[in-house]
This record gives sequence, C-alpha cells and structure tokens, in this order.
Amino acid sequence: MFGGKPELSGQAMIIPTHTMTLAAPTSPPAHVRIRTSSRWLVALALLVGGLVALPVLAVLAQVLSTDTGDTWSHLASTVLPDYIGSTLWLCLGVGLGTASMGVGAAWLVTRYEFPLRGTLEWALVLPLAVPGYVMAYTYTDLLQFVGPVQTALREAFGWGRADYWFPDVRSLGGAVVLFSLVLYPYVYMLARTAFLERAGGMLEVGRVLGLGPWGSFFRVSLPLARPAIAAGVSLALMETLADFGAVSYFGVQTFTTGIYRAWFSLGDRVAAAQLASALLGFVILVLAFERISRGRARFHDTTLRRSRVMAIRVGGWRAALAVLACLIPMVAGFLLPAGILLHMSLSQGDAQFGPRFIELARNSVTVSGLTAFIAVMLALLLAYAARLQPHWLVRTTHRLGGLGYALPGTVIAVGVLIPVTRVDNVLTTWMEQAVGWQGGLVLTGGIVGLVYACVVRFLTPAVQSIDAGLLKVTPNMDHAARSLGLTPLGALRRVHFPLLRGSLLTALLLVFIDVMKELPATLVMRPFNFDTLATQAYTLASDERLAEASTAALTIVVVGLLPLIVLSREIARSRLPGGGR
Repeated sequence: MFGGKPELSGQAMIIPTHTMTLAAPTSPPAHVRIRTSSRWLVALALLVGGLVALPVLAVLAQVLSTDTGDTWSHLASTVLPDYIGSTLWLCLGVGLGTASMGVGAAWLVTRYEFPLRGTLEWALVLPLAVPGYVMAYTYTDLLQFVGPVQTALREAFGWGRADYWFPDVRSLGGAVVLFSLVLYPYVYMLARTAFLERAGGMLEVGRVLGLGPWGSFFRVSLPLARPAIAAGVSLALMETLADFGAVSYFGVQTFTTGIYRAWFSLGDRVAAAQLASALLGFVILVLAFERISRGRARFHDTTLRRSRVMAIRVGGWRAALAVLACLIPMVAGFLLPAGILLHMSLSQGDAQFGPRFIELARNSVTVSGLTAFIAVMLALLLAYAARLQPHWLVRTTHRLGGLGYALPGTVIAVGVLIPVTRVDNVLTTWMEQAVGWQGGLVLTGGIVGLVYACVVRFLTPAVQSIDAGLLKVTPNMDHAARSLGLTPLGALRRVHFPLLRGSLLTALLLVFIDVMKELPATLVMRPFNFDTLATQAYTLASDERLAEASTAALTIVVVGLLPLIVLSREIARSRLPGGGR
C-alpha cells in the first residue's frame, strides 16, 4: 500500500513538468525553424542554378534570332566546313593520344616493378600544370626553323632550307600531339585508380586460369576500367574544345577561334552565339559518348577483402623500356617546356618585369581570389541544399552547378556578355539620371562580368570537392544537431563547416589555379586596359615575342605546379582505395 504511493507521486511530478514544457514554448518549434531555414537555402540554391544556366540559355536564344545578317551565310559558305573538320580531327587525335599514353602509363606503374617507378607514379601527373597555350609557345620556340633543333641539324649536316624536311609544329598534327601531352594525366589518374580498385583479386583469378600479363590486361583490367578511361578521355576532349590560345597560335581553325573572330573582328554577336551553339553541340556529343560507352554495364566490388595488386618485377631491357615509356610523356609534357621557359626567362625574360609585372600578377590574383571565394561559397550552398532537400528540382539545380565546366570559356563569355551588357546599359542609364553617375559601365566596365563568367566556368571543381566532403559526414550528425535544437544554418556553421575545412580549402585552391590559367573567357570579358598573366603571355607570344612571354608563362606554371605536387603525391600514397597499402 505504501510502496505504490511514491511511484505514483513520482509519475505525477514528472508528467505535469513535461506537459508544461510542451504547452508553453519560448520559441517556435524546432521543425518550424528547420523548415523555414531549409526553404531559404533551397530558394538561394535555385537562384544560383538560374544564374549558372543563364549564359547557356542566352546563347541558345540567339540561335532562334532572325537578325542574322550576312555573317552566318558567309561563315557557312567559307570557313564553317573547316571548323567542323578541324574540330573532328582534333578530337579524334587527342582522344587516341590521351588514351594510349594515359592507359599505358597507368598499367605500367600499377602492374610492374621497375626502377624509378615510385617517382614516376606521381610525376606523370605534372603536365597538368602546363596550360596548352604555354606548351604551344615553348615548342614553337624549340622546333621552328630558327629554333635550336633545326639550327643544330643544319650546322651538323651542312643542310640548307631545301635540303631537308621537318614537321611543322604549328599545324593540326602539332596541336594533336601538344594536347595529348598536356591532357593525358586525366586518363592516367582515372585509369590508375580503376586498375588499383579492380585488379587485385580478379588478376589472381585470371592468373589461375592461365592468363599472362597481356591477357590479363586485355581480357580483365581493360574492360573493367573502360568507364574510367572513357570519363578521362571525355575530360580531355572537353578541355581541347575549350582551348583558344594554342589553336589560335597554331593557326588551326576551330569553333573557339571562330567565335572570337565573329565577336571581335566582325562585330556580330548573333553569329558568335550561333557558332557557340554549334560548339555546345560538340560538347554534348562528347558527354553522350561517355555515357553511351558505359551502356548498361555496372561495376561493383562485392568482396570485403581488399587484395593488393602484386607488381611483377622486371629487369634488363624490359625495365629500361618501361622507364622510357613513362619518361617520354612526362619529360615531353612537363620537364622540357618548363626547362625552356626557365632558360628563356633567366636569359632574356620580360623587359617589363618590374612594376608592370607586379600589376599583372595583382590582377591575376585579384580575379582568381574573388572567383575562388565566391565559387566555394556558392558550391557549399548548392551541396548543402541538395543534402537537406533531395527534391528533383534541387537535384537539378545541383547538377546545373556542374554545367559550366563542360562548356568552353568562349561560349560562357558570349553567354554572359549578351544579358549582362543589356542589364549594364539599363543600370548605367538609371544611375546617370538618378544620381548623376559618370563612371561608365558598372558591370562590364569593371571585373564584375569577368568574375561572373569565371564563377560559372569553374563552379564544378568546387561543387565536386564539397560533395565529396559532405558524403563523409554521416547523416547521424545532422540528426544529432537537429535534436539539440540547431537550425540547418546553425548545423552548417557549428558541425559541417569544421568537418569540411579540408574540402573547402581544396576547392578554393583548385578554382584559384584554374582561373589563373583561364585565357578565352578572360580575353573576351576583361575590361579595357586590364591584363592578367595569361593575357600578357598570349599577347606577347602572338607578337612572336616568346622570350618576353616566358616570364608570365613560367609564373602560371609554377602557381599550378604547387597544388599538383601535393595532389599527385597523395595519389601515389593511395595504393589501395581508402588510402590503405
């Protein structure tokens, strides 16, 4: 009798307290705060997606324009067939070149043990630090008629101009070789990862069934790595289609050079937009090729056991051949052009290395820094909104964030200029009437338009880096933060942001380096009398002042080299997925 009273009394004391807490809240319920914050995040994410898609929509809208004049018919009857043919041959050659060099090097360093293998494993990534247009300048200086190679041949054999034949580096074939040397690391990195992830246990099974090294390669490893190889080749082809500096310097007629000439030489933005739309069609074909190449094949690792790839030790002439096969693309793609640039810079260099060079470096760092900061913040917004609200509209907006990287800089620049110029004229007219503004165009007169174009172009690396970081944060962390009363913004600030610090820094660094090397969008969008290291190198090289261009070009290479060394060494350490060895 007495034993039940304390228990009932205890329950009576607990229930009213709990009821009072629910009945008289001091703030809005947690789910209401969460829903309100989520809606704001999603609305901002949709706005960002619209701004990213605006340049593409502006370009496509010009295709339907009836104000075409005679420019398009003139282009169609004269140079358009050359644009199509050159672009197709360039894509075919670069695809074969990057696939052969990248897959071959990846297979050698993952399957065989030979001298210098550990160093070459990460050094094979270094050509990515050299922009294509910088490679074009250096090899032109090396291989042209008055260059050191042909001069040495004439002096050694007593030849005259008509006594020998030497391939012209400034040609379509030269462009194919150049882009293959610069872009094969895309295929190498993805193929190497695929070989490491898939090769261990399956190669053991193939060896038990009597397959030799070549049989294992063609019948086991290569089919399994095909999606990764196709993705790497697609990236290389998109970079090739986006290039302007190298093809322009070599005199190769492509859609990118045609867009630039139609806009600046002919002054016809409609024709430029229509050429941009045609180039966009090539990009869509490349992306469709990558998707179709997968077919319905899916590759999943169903074993929990991670088998290390047992490298085959080779010696003698086989080891020498393996070292030579890996050294040729690395030396030709990085060491040789970097050495040429360093020699030219130290021996002659830029006569304006002083204050003028400091101004160029400041302009480059300003544009790159602003773009990197804005891109990382917008990418964080897109990635976090997609995590909070996995609705189809939010997912579509999230994918739009990766649209710009698949588009050439000239396409984005034309797409940005069309709407921004109209807004700029209206805004400038209003400011002149309202406050007496006499400072000229507000958006395109400064670096606002240039930064906008660069953000659209390079938002993808930031989105991918932050997505990868968010995937490592378990959803239980979100649930715990909400149970403690944190809003989504509060959880982002106090939980996710500290955990994403490494991914955010990586994204910041990647975007910064990409903008430092960007040439087409900068040439089109830069304000009057605003030059960067990239435009300075291009301008001097176009005037055949290669030695003076070497200083700015070498600076771009050095800036791009630092993060690549860190990245490539991390790749070399990850002998197995997850970083295990």
